[in-house]
Amino acid sequence: MTRRESIAVIGAGSWGTALAIQFARAEQLTTLWGRAEDEPERLERERSNERYLPDSRFPEDLRVDADLEKVVRNNHDVLIAVPSHALRIVLEEIKPFLTDDHRIAWATKGFEVKTGKLPHQVAADVLGADVPLAVLSGPTFATEVGKGLPTAMTVAATNADYAAELATRISNESFRAYTSDDIIGVEVGGAVKNVVAIAAGISDGIGFGANTRVALISRGLIEMRRLGEALGAHADTFMGLSGMGDLVLTCTDDQSRNRRMGLGLAAGKKTDEVAKEIGQVVEGVLAANAVQRVAQNLKVEMPICEQVYQILYEDLTPEQAVLALMSREIGPET
Repeated sequence: MTRRESIAVIGAGSWGTALAIQFARAEQLTTLWGRAEDEPERLERERSNERYLPDSRFPEDLRVDADLEKVVRNNHDVLIAVPSHALRIVLEEIKPFLTDDHRIAWATKGFEVKTGKLPHQVAADVLGADVPLAVLSGPTFATEVGKGLPTAMTVAATNADYAAELATRISNESFRAYTSDDIIGVEVGGAVKNVVAIAAGISDGIGFGANTRVALISRGLIEMRRLGEALGAHADTFMGLSGMGDLVLTCTDDQSRNRRMGLGLAAGKKTDEVAKEIGQVVEGVLAANAVQRVAQNLKVEMPICEQVYQILYEDLTPEQAVLALMSREIGPET
């Protein structure tokens, strides 16, 4: 492998744009693809994405193209950065253009709501079992990555060499990637943390203190690990960047859409109203639905995630949810 290679990033939202900028900044020949509504021609002309990352200029090695077939055929490495509900759609769209040499990665966080499947399972459904797959996840806000602020994340893949190569290619003096062989654990962490972040936002919005926030984060980590282990993940994955790291970041910083959703709900607003104010997909709302069903099917106890689900989908009030959590039978910490 030569250090300077090409990669396509599919999805010109905030996260896709930030990742494309980072790959190009790390001297990779990067092509960003966006749909017509993303105005890819304008992005290429203006050399920035003013809608999502107004303070980040495109490096010289980043190009934007509206021709999906050309972008996929010209890059045997493809990174998908779209919301969880759109992952299967994008995979189906690129499938006709793939060859035996292609490798597919994604930076999508969440379960597929309709099926309860994790992203790697969706990819296997669409592409088959032989395509090399990888996931990029961790405590990252797009705006900070776009600005080149020091950041670390995890790359997990079905093949150790693929994980190492992808991690090397995205890393530079301001960005460090670590490798993992636990795709399940990395994906579960990325999904569950968004649900817990809604709970943390609700707690802070109500006016509860630091004690409550830390209790939610700590117990949320336990719930994340429980579900992950039930799905076949390694317990130690959840102590890393894609687990505890992403959980702490998302629960404590107002850049998090999921935390802001919780703050809005605590103020008495409806889910749709808050989502409209945020203006981008709030993955925790979708994840709460999927996590609830997956946990029930596997008989995994996840009381915080369950209360968030009931607030979002069954009109439970935040105050009722707090009472339900604090009134549970006393038991062991783990």
